[in-house]
Amino acid sequence: MTDTILPAELVDAAQRVVERNQALGRRVAVAESCTGGLVAAALTEIPGSSDVLEAGFVTYSNDAKIGLLKVSPDVIETFGAVSIAVAWSMAQAALKVTDADVAVAITGVAGPGGGTVKKPVGTVVFARAERGADPSDIHADRRDFGDLGRGGIRLQAALCALELLLPVDPAP
Repeated sequence: MTDTILPAELVDAAQRVVERNQALGRRVAVAESCTGGLVAAALTEIPGSSDVLEAGFVTYSNDAKIGLLKVSPDVIETFGAVSIAVAWSMAQAALKVTDADVAVAITGVAGPGGGTVKKPVGTVVFARAERGADPSDIHADRRDFGDLGRGGIRLQAALCALELLLPVDPAP
């Protein structure tokens, strides 16, 4: 695709997400923090994305996570905004308030500031929730990309989130 301002690898990943979910009639939602809407932007670069993308939430601040996605303030206070508990809450909420079949959440430290010893710059947490799945079956992961620079971290986080939106092939 030549008519885009986004990196080719991001658009290519979004193309795969749209095509594979479209083929299955699946709708997706994203709840983004450190990526600031980059995943939704990548998906909407693809013609036909309206068949797949249900909604995108950019909940950059803790107040937005609490207000828009009803993430418990206690969860944020206990585990921090960059945690599996918060990412999982964000993904579950995105499913709850939309008609999407699958939702992915991203929260992390893009830098250059904001990192800590336990959660340095480049720490990003992802969660995927699927409609009808057992809520105790948590799909979440923490990735430590290192200090790739703000843009590099956000790009890698968006690529991971798109990967999580691909339908899981059933076991043979």
